[in-house]
Amino acid sequence: MFAAVAYCCLVGWAWSEQMPDPAVRQVRRPNFLIILCDDLGYGDLGCFGHPQIRTPNLDRLAQRGLRLTDCYAAAPVCSPSRAGLLTGRIPTRTGVHTWISENNPMHLPATEITLATLLRRLGYRTAHVGKWHLNGYFNSPKQPQPHDHGFEHWFSTQNNAAPSHADPNNFVRNGKPVGPLKGFSCQIVVDEAIAWLQQIRAGPEPFFLFVCFHEPHEPVASPADLVASYPKAKSEDEAQYFASVANLDAAVGRLLKALEQLGQAEDTIIFFSSDNGPETLNRYKTARRSFGSAGPLRGRKLSLYEGGIRVPGILYWPAKHVPPTLPRDARPWGKVSNEPVWSLDLFPTFARAAGATLPDDRPIDGADLTSMLAGQAVVRKTPLFWHYYRALGPMHTALREGDWVVLGKCEPVPKGSGGTWQLGDGELLKKGKLVAYELYHLRDDLAQTKDLANDELERLRLMGRRLNLLFREVCAEGPDWRP
Repeated sequence: MFAAVAYCCLVGWAWSEQMPDPAVRQVRRPNFLIILCDDLGYGDLGCFGHPQIRTPNLDRLAQRGLRLTDCYAAAPVCSPSRAGLLTGRIPTRTGVHTWISENNPMHLPATEITLATLLRRLGYRTAHVGKWHLNGYFNSPKQPQPHDHGFEHWFSTQNNAAPSHADPNNFVRNGKPVGPLKGFSCQIVVDEAIAWLQQIRAGPEPFFLFVCFHEPHEPVASPADLVASYPKAKSEDEAQYFASVANLDAAVGRLLKALEQLGQAEDTIIFFSSDNGPETLNRYKTARRSFGSAGPLRGRKLSLYEGGIRVPGILYWPAKHVPPTLPRDARPWGKVSNEPVWSLDLFPTFARAAGATLPDDRPIDGADLTSMLAGQAVVRKTPLFWHYYRALGPMHTALREGDWVVLGKCEPVPKGSGGTWQLGDGELLKKGKLVAYELYHLRDDLAQTKDLANDELERLRLMGRRLNLLFREVCAEGPDWRP
């Protein structure tokens, strides 16, 4: 079942041209590699239409895999997005409601079952490298750490690379601070990932590697040669941003080349994406290099409009190739799927591929994407749903069904869009009610310029009711972090 069917030649990454005979290969469970960027916009890659940024490794990964045009993060901001990806659950259920500041009580509870924990129970080797951002008390016994959520090896930071992507000094390896490092964060993270694959991970067991880049989140810093390679950028700051994306692409190329050299490429399922949409330029003092692109989408990070939650997505599944029933893009980016998918879907999809049984004592909101690989619609028990109580803009919830999306405004909500968790927020969430709605048809209006709430009253009534029920359900389940 897991015989490889696709090989490719990337810049800095060369797949073999000869495949072993599936009949003589030992059938084994697949490896999983998730690569998650931080604040990478929907339009920031070459294969997603950026006119200047060069991303040859990711472009060729998309060419050999499946480019997901309707790929969504679990939230429009980092911490809840990561909580949703790892648990397969709407982040509000887990109590991770917004980004987590240092020494904040909010964290991913130890009672949550992550993908890493699920796979560890099956004998997988697991590692997290890069940005963690699922607790406020990082590297402290006060809250669960990466090893408490299934990662036997971790080389992580609480939030951003500090003082910037260049020469960070805040990494911790398995509970021990590493100290000052030389180089750029994405390359340092990949160095650790490759070292774990080559030296630390021993034995024939399959693995789950979760690579979480800090790039291109502020504060942005990039190699001088890459910055100089963008002379058409409008400013030094814009060139720095472009180079940051190019640098993470080069890091991906190194990692994929290492997989090939280790003989693991043909058994590794790869998912690449971003935790949310691009940051707004100059939204805060150090956001002067936030030149990310949301492409044709409305909104950016922190927003429940498409630009805040729709992100670039690439799925490479060598053992279960994308069949010819899926159409090819007119551009040279390989096969493409317009099926709406959600980072929560990774949990049940990878669990099935590994032969794991899903927990039956809690709602799992993601759906198995296996049918999508056969060109069929994904069957969902829970519709695509987002909730962010500190959203940028008037809407705090959203729900997508088919080509339609409904958004709801909640009252009361605390003041301060994009802020971290504060005492009293939980009480307001429990009291919250949806008081106004917007309705858009994405196939005809991708930029969400025409609100159809007054034209589609019956559709609004039905979708608004589903939005309300799910909103109340997840808010009731999540902890409110009272002291």
